[in-house]
Amino acid sequence: MVLLEVKDIKKSFGGVDVLRGISFDLSEGQAVSVLGPSGSGKSTLLRCITMLETADGGEVTYCGRKGIYTKDGRTVYAPKAELREIKKSFGLVFQSFNLFPHYTVMQNITDAPVHVLGVPRDEAEARAKELIAKLGLEGREGHYPYQLSGGQQQRVAIARALAMQPKMLFFDEPTSALDPELTAEILSVLKELAREKMTMMIVTHEIDFARSISDHVIFMDGGVIAEEGRPEDVIDHPSSERTRAFLKKLES
Repeated sequence: MVLLEVKDIKKSFGGVDVLRGISFDLSEGQAVSVLGPSGSGKSTLLRCITMLETADGGEVTYCGRKGIYTKDGRTVYAPKAELREIKKSFGLVFQSFNLFPHYTVMQNITDAPVHVLGVPRDEAEARAKELIAKLGLEGREGHYPYQLSGGQQQRVAIARALAMQPKMLFFDEPTSALDPELTAEILSVLKELAREKMTMMIVTHEIDFARSISDHVIFMDGGVIAEEGRPEDVIDHPSSERTRAFLKKLES
């Protein structure tokens, strides 16, 4: 079942085309990694899909609901009530954690389920405790973000996203702010989610991780998809000269 359909998404900043017509699908249970050099449009693509940026053209369908589409030559968004429902279908984990600094771990995880989804507080806290145990955060329920390591903060951010019980999760360079030891910690969490068939799209620069976790890899360059396919094809046997040059630079 296709959960996300992206068709011909475009975005420019100050006359510079950052996304030049990106199209792909994300199916239920699939893990897709997006690779590419800095400035290739990876994060902008994620921000347009999650509506943090306004797309200049194209269509995006979420779980069968059209959220972004073209009408009379203009890009339009679904009505606000429809967008609220659409946004419940996905979660986003940022590279900089974006936790509420004045909330404890428990409060960060339960706030949105209670206030956005209307989940009873005791039910939200029971779900949060399960996630806290799952992500190895026991004993940290009452801690504030400043009392946690970067890896722990990112695990809280993942728990917060999972607490909304989304159909798909988007990750924007989830390890870029972490040192190698903490990076391994977060990559292990993502691998476990992949084993559980959580539908995920991950913008990452971790090539070995992308190879091991992904069902599908998208390589972006210059605002377009230069190559996509199975990780063993795109990463180990790239057909695009752009991909080969990028991977060679990482190895050197």
